[in-house]
Amino acid sequence: MNSHDHNDKNLSDGVISDPRVETPEDVLVEDLIESDASPEVIADAVEQQDAADAATTLETLPQDEASDVVGEMEVDAAADALSHMSISLAVSVIEDLIEENPSFAGRMLSEMAPDDATDLLQALPKQDRDRLLALMGAGTALNLRELMVYPRESAGGMMTTQYLSVRENETVAEAIEHIRRGEPIENAQQAFVTDRKGRLKGTIGLRKLLVSRSGELIADICERHVDAVSPEIDRELLAREFEKYDYLELPIVDGSQRLLGIVTVDDVIDIIRAEGTEDAQRMVGAGKEEGIHSTVTQKLRGRFPWLIVNLFTSAIAAVVVMQFEGLITEIALLAVMMPVIANQSGNAGQQSLAVTLRGIVLDQIRPNHSLTHIRREMTVGFLNGIVCGALVGGIVVIAKIVSGQPWHLGVVIAISMTATLTVGCITGSSMPLIMRRLGFDPATASTIFLTMVTDSMSFLIFLGLASLVAQWIL
Repeated sequence: MNSHDHNDKNLSDGVISDPRVETPEDVLVEDLIESDASPEVIADAVEQQDAADAATTLETLPQDEASDVVGEMEVDAAADALSHMSISLAVSVIEDLIEENPSFAGRMLSEMAPDDATDLLQALPKQDRDRLLALMGAGTALNLRELMVYPRESAGGMMTTQYLSVRENETVAEAIEHIRRGEPIENAQQAFVTDRKGRLKGTIGLRKLLVSRSGELIADICERHVDAVSPEIDRELLAREFEKYDYLELPIVDGSQRLLGIVTVDDVIDIIRAEGTEDAQRMVGAGKEEGIHSTVTQKLRGRFPWLIVNLFTSAIAAVVVMQFEGLITEIALLAVMMPVIANQSGNAGQQSLAVTLRGIVLDQIRPNHSLTHIRREMTVGFLNGIVCGALVGGIVVIAKIVSGQPWHLGVVIAISMTATLTVGCITGSSMPLIMRRLGFDPATASTIFLTMVTDSMSFLIFLGLASLVAQWIL
C-alpha cells in the first residue's frame, strides 16, 4: 500500500479518542522521564504530544530540566507548549533560555500568538524583555511593543492582532483571495470589515462569504451592527460581557473606531480562571500572582505582610479572652465552648463572604441593593443561629439538669450562638462591599479581617453573657 492509499484509509476510518484517556504519546513521555532519558530524547517525544499535554509534561519537570527539554524542541512546538504553561513557570524557562540560547528564545516568542508572547514579555524583567525584542524581526517586535503599552489587566493587554479582516470596498472574490493570501487563523468564524483607514465597519461570516456571488461588494452584504469595546476596559468587565452575551470573539477599537485587535473566548476562560484564583488567594492574604511554581522569595513577598497583619488582628481576640481569665478558670466549660461558638460564627461569615464576592464578580450586587443583601444575610445568620444555639444549648441544659448543676450556661450558649452567627453573616456580607466602596479589591485579605471580627465578637458576647449570668447565680 503506498502512502497516498494509507492516508486515504486513515481519513475514511477516522480517529475518535477520549481526551480523558492517556494517549500513546503521553505514556511514552512518562516512561522516558521515569527512565531518566536525555533531554534530546524527551524533547522528541514531547513534540508528538498535543500542545496542552506537552505543557503539562513540562510543568511536572524541575525547572532546569524543563528548560533543557524546551531548548531541544523545534521552535514552533516549543512555542505552542509554552503558551499553554503557567506564566510563572514559562517565564522561568525563558529566563534560563536567555542565558543559554537567547536567539532560540527570541525565535520561540516570535512564533507565539501575539497575546501569548505579550503576556510572557510583560512578566519578564525589562533587560530580558529588551534583549528578546532586539532578537526578533522589526515588524514582530514593533507589534509586541504596541501591545505591551496596555496593562495586563485590560482588554488591550490580552487582545491578539491575529484575525481575519477584509475591506468594505472589496468584492467577494477579492475578499476571499485576500484571506487566502494571509496567514491562516485557527477557529476563525468571521472576518471583520474595515474601511481604508482601518475603522471597523461590520462583520461577515465565512459561510456567507463563500456562498455569496463573487461580484458582490462586501459593503452590501456584511453585518453592520458590531459590538466592540475600548482597550482600556478591565478584563473582569470584559469577561462579564462575554458571559452575558455569549460572544466567541469581540473586537477592540480605539477612539477613532480603528480596529486594534480582538479578544477570543479561550482567552476569556483563562481570565475567569485567573481571577477566581486571585480572589481565592487574596481572601487569605496570599499573593495574587503566586502559583505552585513560584520561588520561595515570591511566596514570602506575597504572604509575609498579611501574616504580620493577621498576628496583630488575632491579638485583639486574645485581649478579649484575657479580660475573662478568672471566669474561664472558674468555669471550665467556657474554655470548651469558646472555640465551638467562634468556629460556627466564622463558618457562617465565610459562607456570606463567598456569596457576596461571587455577587460582586457577576455584578449582581448593585450599590442601591447592598443593604437589602446585608439584611437578607443577617436574617439567614439569625435563623441558623437559633437552630444551632437551641441544639447545642439544649444539650448542655439537659446535661446540667441531669447532673444536678446550674443549667443557665446552656441558655447563654444558645443566645451567644444566635448572636455570633448573626454577626458573622453581617460581617461576611458587608466587608467586601465596604472594601469596594473604599476603592480596594473586595477579596483582599477578607478572611483575615472576617476572622478578627468573628473571633473577638464571639468571645466578647459569650464570655460577657457568661459573666453576667455567673454574677446573677452567685
